[in-house]
Amino acid sequence: MIQVAARALERIRAHAAAAYPEECVGALLGDAVGRRKVALEAHPLPNASAEERERRYVSGPEAMRSIERTAHDRGLEVIGIYHSHPDHPARPSETDREHAWPWYSYLIVSVERGEPTSLTSWVLAEDRAEFHEEEVT
Repeated sequence: MIQVAARALERIRAHAAAAYPEECVGALLGDAVGRRKVALEAHPLPNASAEERERRYVSGPEAMRSIERTAHDRGLEVIGIYHSHPDHPARPSETDREHAWPWYSYLIVSVERGEPTSLTSWVLAEDRAEFHEEEVT
């Protein structure tokens, strides 16, 4: 289960709408206690994908190192990644699975004609074979 602060959720939706028709990407910073994660902050990251930005996002290693430093400085940790699916359902793609890491929460927001709609969250299984949907509150 992941609990997302209202302020963070608003920022995710605004970022997804602003990036449309391209995918947006960002990091979720917060705390984890056992299997429960609390996302307190959402930090937009640059989509460094060189092609197919409507269907792909890339967050390079420097961006990840930077956001990890930000989290550390705030006494938080990176607990997940969010991204948008322009004009597609909020379900992970095979590309999402291939590039995901177990344990992290992957929030996906569907953006239909520029308007954010449904939002789901997924966690990759330890064997990396599939995602499992997690409850978002």
